[in-house]
Amino acid sequence: MQRENEAWLEDLRAGGQQQERALSDLRDILLRILPNALARWLSPTSGHFDALLEDVIQETLLRVLDRLDTFAGRSKFTTWVYTIAIRIAANELRLRKWREVSLDFLEEGQQPESMPSERFAAPVVNPEAALEQKDAMQLLQHFIHQELSARQRSVMMAVNVQGLPMDVVAERMNSNRNAIYKMMHDARLKLKRRLEREGLPPQELLKMFGNQD
Repeated sequence: MQRENEAWLEDLRAGGQQQERALSDLRDILLRILPNALARWLSPTSGHFDALLEDVIQETLLRVLDRLDTFAGRSKFTTWVYTIAIRIAANELRLRKWREVSLDFLEEGQQPESMPSERFAAPVVNPEAALEQKDAMQLLQHFIHQELSARQRSVMMAVNVQGLPMDVVAERMNSNRNAIYKMMHDARLKLKRRLEREGLPPQELLKMFGNQD
């Protein structure tokens, strides 16, 4: 059924069968257009594909109903819904990815064996600058091992180096997001003070670890 923006809003706010028909139509639209988008990240032959598609559609419909008042009308309503679905899919895939990763080092209060400095390194064409960058990373790693507790190192490596979502780290460490954020803040503050004592530019080096202080 073709609807203009206002018709979608009216039907979804109506409740009862009118709302159910609109939700059913939105579901049909998502079933047609989402598989191609999801296929960019997950093979349609994967045993998880259909389950992911269903989860994303269900969450999208719930979120759309919850956020109807935020639709500004600057695009087609279905485009707005599709954008929400893509964001939900990307977040779900990210979380599922980390559920499959071994996070034993978080429970043991250890850090990963190595810190891939390439993840932070800005592209450089000057060999001398590249060498300086490598030396700076090695020095920073040395300070990390000297200044931070095992638990702080684990959190910093997990979030800033491996890129794990903070919620995943908090769950694995039987903690919460606020506590993990504070731990990261305290760890960066320790490193900042050490760098200042050494006469080094803390802001430039700590940018490698998402420093906001």
